[in-house]
Amino acid sequence: MSAGNRRQVVLLQRRAMVDDGYGNEQAGDFATVFESTAELIPLKGSEPVIASRLTGVQPYVVRIPSCSAAREVTTAWRIVDKRDPRRIFNITSIADMDQKNRMLDIMATQGEAA
Repeated sequence: MSAGNRRQVVLLQRRAMVDDGYGNEQAGDFATVFESTAELIPLKGSEPVIASRLTGVQPYVVRIPSCSAAREVTTAWRIVDKRDPRRIFNITSIADMDQKNRMLDIMATQGEAA
């Protein structure tokens, strides 16, 4: 894939572990670990019924270049569009589709609560 297809800039974030004041660690707010260029490929959306109401869920494949930081991403992380921080993507899976460790395809959904 050429760099020309990666027109978006995304922030990859994970929850920071913070002390709760009693010596225990708990999940805090999301913090940006790194940013990357990305290609956002929309897939067919759906409208699942959650808590007796329809919610629009749009799945995406977020394709980013592989690097040491990108290989640490897990489904506990999230992706935020740098140009529009209201666009938040919840990661559902990560795959190295060509198995050459050049690009990572991240399955993510927009419109679902984290």
